[in-house]
Amino acid sequence: MSASRTTRALVLRNFDGSLELETLNVGTPGPKEVLVEMHATGICHTDLTCMKGPFPVPYILGHEGAGTILEVGSDLTSKLSPGDFVLLSFNHCGACNSCSSAHPAYCQNFIPYNMGGRRLTDGTFFYTTQDETDPSHVLGGFFGQSSFASHAIVQENSIIKVPKDTNLALLAPLGCGIQTGAGCVINTLDVKKGSSIAIFGAGAVGLSALIAAKNIGASPIIAVDLVESRLDLAKELGATHVFKGDDKNLAEEIRKLTTTTGGVQYAIDATGVVPVIEMMIDVLGILGKAATVGVTGMNKKIAVDATNLMTQGKTYVGCTEGDSNPPEFIPYLVGEIAEGRFPLEKLVKTYPVADYQTALEDMRSGKTLKPVLLWK
Repeated sequence: MSASRTTRALVLRNFDGSLELETLNVGTPGPKEVLVEMHATGICHTDLTCMKGPFPVPYILGHEGAGTILEVGSDLTSKLSPGDFVLLSFNHCGACNSCSSAHPAYCQNFIPYNMGGRRLTDGTFFYTTQDETDPSHVLGGFFGQSSFASHAIVQENSIIKVPKDTNLALLAPLGCGIQTGAGCVINTLDVKKGSSIAIFGAGAVGLSALIAAKNIGASPIIAVDLVESRLDLAKELGATHVFKGDDKNLAEEIRKLTTTTGGVQYAIDATGVVPVIEMMIDVLGILGKAATVGVTGMNKKIAVDATNLMTQGKTYVGCTEGDSNPPEFIPYLVGEIAEGRFPLEKLVKTYPVADYQTALEDMRSGKTLKPVLLWK
């Protein structure tokens, strides 16, 4: 294996919502790791949330990476070789009850494996500064990858090999946001053909859920958002009805569309806004099922009418990463995109990594649904 090499990285040094593009040293992969040269990485709302802390810094975020393998570790269990095209997703231990039952998104060791910042095996770091007289460490391994860098040491469990003609810039977001939305519909809620669904929040996650619901044959499909352009795109992608989130009669309008079941049969919150979650549960029909995929922040509480929940048989659940098993679910999504059934190109906009500040601002403002940074 080669010695450490230089890499460009967007480094989080302060919890002020900013990143700094720096040149660092990245080491060589360990026995069950791979060194990936990044081609593209999506920006996820989780990245924006983590830019506000709190956890140790300096840190390299990014968890929707796509690139090519440069080096492989000495003890991999999967068949990976230099030159392979790969998509990256979250890390997991592979041994706990959740992982063993094909629910790695609920790994009992999810936090240390995805946010620990250093190797769990020996506590060593992935990156160092270039000051040879006094090098300092930079935390990495975020969601098994830290793909806000041109080179990343990636955990084996985070890697999905794809064909060498794959459009990495387009498919990079599959590793988190897109699989979260689609997986919530397919895996968590198990939406049925002909059933009604309401999706609160028409960002990249919500619209991915909408596309999956359309492909299943759900109807009506109701999209709710505050931004008119997002609602226009929701209609283009298959929403049968759209509503502004500040419509004072929103709950009543949703119930009018779902009178036969007393409300919607399925619902997804992709906003993380507590009043929105409470409304979503309220407009569920008899035996309806709702899921939250939006990050609400720590220690947020929601108010639920327990009697209504009980007497109508409603279900409210959380959903992480679409309850996906990435080695199976991401190839499924790749196939859907190839067949023209999942128009991901309508959600993605690419930016050279030098324009990362613009990409971040466009995502915060809602101008861009899914920004993807290009490293090459």
